[in-house]
Amino acid sequence: MSSSSQSNTGTSSGSQTASGSTSASGNSTSSVSIPSTAAVGSITITQPPAQSTSYYKLAANNTITFGWNFTNLYVTPSSLTISAVCGDGNTYPVGPSDGIIPGTATSVEWVPYDYQLANPAVPFAVSTYTLEIWGDGGPSAVASAGYLAPNSDLQFAIYTPQPYTPLNDGWQCTGCSGSLESYVADPAMIGVTVTLLITVLSGFGMLNHIPL
Repeated sequence: MSSSSQSNTGTSSGSQTASGSTSASGNSTSSVSIPSTAAVGSITITQPPAQSTSYYKLAANNTITFGWNFTNLYVTPSSLTISAVCGDGNTYPVGPSDGIIPGTATSVEWVPYDYQLANPAVPFAVSTYTLEIWGDGGPSAVASAGYLAPNSDLQFAIYTPQPYTPLNDGWQCTGCSGSLESYVADPAMIGVTVTLLITVLSGFGMLNHIPL
Protein backbone atom coordinates (compact mmCIF):
# COMPACT_ATOMS: atom_id res chain seq x y z
CA MET A 1 0.00 0.00 0.00
CA SER A 2 1.06 3.57 -0.47
CA SER A 3 -0.23 6.78 0.98
CA SER A 4 0.61 10.42 0.55
CA SER A 5 -0.41 13.53 2.46
CA GLN A 6 0.34 17.24 2.36
CA SER A 7 -0.56 19.78 4.99
CA ASN A 8 0.18 23.35 6.04
CA THR A 9 0.43 24.01 9.77
CA GLY A 10 1.14 27.27 11.58
CA THR A 11 4.04 27.40 14.02
CA SER A 12 4.96 29.71 16.84
CA SER A 13 7.97 30.98 14.89
CA GLY A 14 5.69 32.64 12.36
CA SER A 15 6.08 30.08 9.59
CA GLN A 16 4.13 27.23 8.05
CA THR A 17 5.40 23.79 7.17
CA ALA A 18 4.55 21.89 4.03
CA SER A 19 5.18 18.21 4.49
CA GLY A 20 4.67 15.03 2.55
CA SER A 21 5.26 11.36 3.31
CA THR A 22 5.18 8.14 1.31
CA SER A 23 5.58 4.52 2.32
CA ALA A 24 6.02 1.34 0.32
CA SER A 25 9.04 -0.93 0.53
CA GLY A 26 10.85 2.01 2.15
CA ASN A 27 9.92 5.24 3.87
CA SER A 28 10.70 8.81 2.79
CA THR A 29 9.63 12.08 4.31
CA SER A 30 10.24 15.69 3.36
CA SER A 31 9.19 19.04 4.75
CA VAL A 32 9.66 22.66 3.74
CA SER A 33 9.32 25.57 6.15
CA ILE A 34 7.56 28.53 4.55
CA PRO A 35 8.11 31.89 6.29
CA SER A 36 4.97 33.80 7.17
CA THR A 37 6.33 36.73 5.11
CA ALA A 38 6.89 34.59 2.00
CA ALA A 39 5.39 35.80 -1.25
CA VAL A 40 3.42 33.69 -3.70
CA GLY A 41 5.60 31.49 -5.91
CA SER A 42 5.73 32.85 -9.45
CA ILE A 43 7.16 32.31 -12.91
CA THR A 44 9.15 34.89 -14.85
CA ILE A 45 9.39 34.27 -18.59
CA THR A 46 12.97 34.55 -19.89
CA GLN A 47 12.53 33.28 -23.46
CA PRO A 48 11.28 34.84 -25.62
CA PRO A 49 11.66 38.40 -24.27
CA ALA A 50 8.33 39.64 -22.95
CA GLN A 51 8.86 43.25 -24.08
CA SER A 52 7.46 42.61 -27.56
CA THR A 53 5.36 39.99 -29.34
CA SER A 54 7.38 37.18 -30.93
CA TYR A 55 6.27 35.74 -34.27
CA TYR A 56 6.81 32.05 -35.05
CA LYS A 57 6.51 30.38 -38.44
CA LEU A 58 4.40 27.24 -38.69
CA ALA A 59 6.80 25.02 -40.63
CA ALA A 60 8.49 21.63 -40.44
CA ASN A 61 11.45 21.44 -38.04
CA ASN A 62 10.75 24.94 -36.72
CA THR A 63 11.20 24.52 -32.96
CA ILE A 64 9.88 27.07 -30.47
CA THR A 65 11.63 27.29 -27.11
CA PHE A 66 9.99 28.80 -24.04
CA GLY A 67 12.06 29.43 -20.91
CA TRP A 68 11.33 30.73 -17.41
CA ASN A 69 12.63 31.15 -13.87
CA PHE A 70 10.91 30.47 -10.54
CA THR A 71 10.69 33.11 -7.83
CA ASN A 72 9.63 32.66 -4.16
CA LEU A 73 8.93 28.98 -4.79
CA TYR A 74 9.22 26.91 -1.60
CA VAL A 75 7.11 23.94 -2.71
CA THR A 76 8.01 22.49 -6.09
CA PRO A 77 4.98 21.21 -8.04
CA SER A 78 5.04 17.57 -9.09
CA SER A 79 4.44 18.67 -12.70
CA LEU A 80 3.81 21.67 -14.91
CA THR A 81 1.08 21.90 -17.52
CA ILE A 82 1.73 24.23 -20.47
CA SER A 83 -0.84 25.29 -23.05
CA ALA A 84 -1.12 27.76 -25.91
CA VAL A 85 -4.55 29.40 -25.96
CA CYS A 86 -5.58 30.95 -29.28
CA GLY A 87 -7.70 34.05 -29.61
CA ASP A 88 -10.42 31.88 -31.20
CA GLY A 89 -10.68 29.80 -28.02
CA ASN A 90 -8.79 26.69 -29.14
CA THR A 91 -6.21 25.35 -26.69
CA TYR A 92 -3.08 23.42 -27.72
CA PRO A 93 -0.72 21.43 -25.45
CA VAL A 94 2.84 22.77 -25.59
CA GLY A 95 5.73 20.32 -25.63
CA PRO A 96 6.40 16.75 -26.69
CA SER A 97 4.37 15.12 -23.88
CA ASP A 98 0.86 16.58 -24.23
CA GLY A 99 1.91 19.71 -22.38
CA ILE A 100 2.84 18.00 -19.10
CA ILE A 101 6.48 18.26 -18.00
CA PRO A 102 8.38 17.81 -14.69
CA GLY A 103 7.74 20.44 -12.05
CA THR A 104 11.43 21.34 -11.91
CA ALA A 105 11.68 22.13 -15.64
CA THR A 106 12.63 25.68 -16.64
CA SER A 107 12.16 25.36 -20.41
CA VAL A 108 10.23 23.43 -23.03
CA GLU A 109 10.67 22.88 -26.77
CA TRP A 110 7.68 22.71 -29.06
CA VAL A 111 7.13 22.05 -32.77
CA PRO A 112 3.57 23.22 -33.58
CA TYR A 113 3.85 21.82 -37.11
CA ASP A 114 4.21 18.27 -35.76
CA TYR A 115 1.15 18.74 -33.56
CA GLN A 116 -0.89 19.98 -36.52
CA LEU A 117 0.12 16.96 -38.62
CA ALA A 118 -1.09 14.67 -35.85
CA ASN A 119 -4.26 16.69 -35.23
CA PRO A 120 -5.46 18.03 -38.61
CA ALA A 121 -8.98 18.66 -37.27
CA VAL A 122 -7.69 21.54 -35.10
CA PRO A 123 -5.23 23.50 -37.26
CA PHE A 124 -3.38 26.51 -35.93
CA ALA A 125 -4.92 29.84 -36.85
CA VAL A 126 -2.81 32.80 -37.92
CA SER A 127 -3.37 34.60 -34.67
CA THR A 128 -2.04 35.67 -31.28
CA TYR A 129 -1.68 33.02 -28.57
CA THR A 130 -1.34 33.18 -24.78
CA LEU A 131 1.09 30.81 -23.06
CA GLU A 132 -0.43 29.39 -19.88
CA ILE A 133 1.66 27.57 -17.27
CA TRP A 134 0.34 26.10 -14.04
CA GLY A 135 1.31 23.59 -11.38
CA ASP A 136 -0.59 21.04 -9.31
CA GLY A 137 -3.41 23.43 -8.44
CA GLY A 138 -4.56 23.85 -12.05
CA PRO A 139 -5.09 27.03 -14.08
CA SER A 140 -7.40 28.52 -11.43
CA ALA A 141 -5.29 27.75 -8.36
CA VAL A 142 -5.66 30.18 -5.47
CA ALA A 143 -2.44 32.09 -4.85
CA SER A 144 -0.69 30.81 -1.73
CA ALA A 145 2.63 31.80 -0.17
CA GLY A 146 5.45 29.59 -1.38
CA TYR A 147 3.29 27.70 -3.87
CA LEU A 148 3.35 28.27 -7.63
CA ALA A 149 0.72 30.62 -9.02
CA PRO A 150 -0.53 30.11 -12.61
CA ASN A 151 1.14 32.31 -15.24
CA SER A 152 -0.34 33.71 -18.47
CA ASP A 153 1.89 36.73 -19.04
CA LEU A 154 3.39 35.75 -22.40
CA GLN A 155 1.71 36.36 -25.73
CA PHE A 156 3.13 35.28 -29.08
CA ALA A 157 1.92 34.91 -32.66
CA ILE A 158 1.95 32.04 -35.15
CA TYR A 159 1.84 32.65 -38.89
CA THR A 160 1.74 30.44 -41.96
CA PRO A 161 4.22 31.23 -44.77
CA GLN A 162 2.60 31.93 -48.14
CA PRO A 163 3.84 30.28 -51.37
CA TYR A 164 5.77 32.40 -53.86
CA THR A 165 3.67 33.70 -56.78
CA PRO A 166 5.45 35.34 -59.77
CA LEU A 167 4.15 38.65 -61.08
CA ASN A 168 3.36 37.02 -64.43
CA ASP A 169 1.04 34.58 -62.65
CA GLY A 170 -1.15 37.36 -61.32
CA TRP A 171 0.49 38.33 -58.02
CA GLN A 172 -0.90 41.58 -56.67
CA CYS A 173 0.19 43.73 -53.77
CA THR A 174 -2.68 43.73 -51.31
CA GLY A 175 -3.74 47.30 -50.67
CA CYS A 176 -1.27 48.86 -53.12
CA SER A 177 -3.96 50.39 -55.36
CA GLY A 178 -5.72 51.79 -52.33
CA SER A 179 -2.44 53.15 -51.02
CA LEU A 180 -1.92 55.24 -54.17
CA GLU A 181 -5.41 56.72 -53.91
CA SER A 182 -4.94 57.64 -50.26
CA TYR A 183 -1.52 59.12 -51.07
CA VAL A 184 -2.97 61.38 -53.77
CA ALA A 185 -5.95 62.38 -51.60
CA ASP A 186 -3.82 63.19 -48.58
CA PRO A 187 -4.35 66.89 -47.58
CA ALA A 188 -0.64 67.47 -47.11
CA MET A 189 0.08 66.10 -50.56
CA ILE A 190 -2.59 68.32 -52.08
CA GLY A 191 -1.05 71.35 -50.38
CA VAL A 192 2.42 70.54 -51.68
CA THR A 193 1.06 70.05 -55.21
CA VAL A 194 -0.81 73.39 -55.19
CA THR A 195 2.22 75.24 -53.82
CA LEU A 196 4.47 73.75 -56.50
CA LEU A 197 1.98 74.67 -59.23
CA ILE A 198 1.75 78.28 -58.00
CA THR A 199 5.54 78.54 -57.88
CA VAL A 200 5.89 77.30 -61.47
CA LEU A 201 3.17 79.61 -62.79
CA SER A 202 4.68 82.60 -60.93
CA GLY A 203 8.02 81.83 -62.51
CA PHE A 204 6.47 81.91 -65.98
CA GLY A 205 4.79 85.22 -65.12
CA MET A 206 8.06 86.81 -64.09
CA LEU A 207 9.72 85.60 -67.26
CA ASN A 208 7.03 87.31 -69.35
CA HIS A 209 7.83 90.68 -67.72
CA ILE A 210 11.57 90.54 -68.37
CA PRO A 211 12.40 92.77 -71.37
CA LEU A 212 14.26 91.07 -74.16
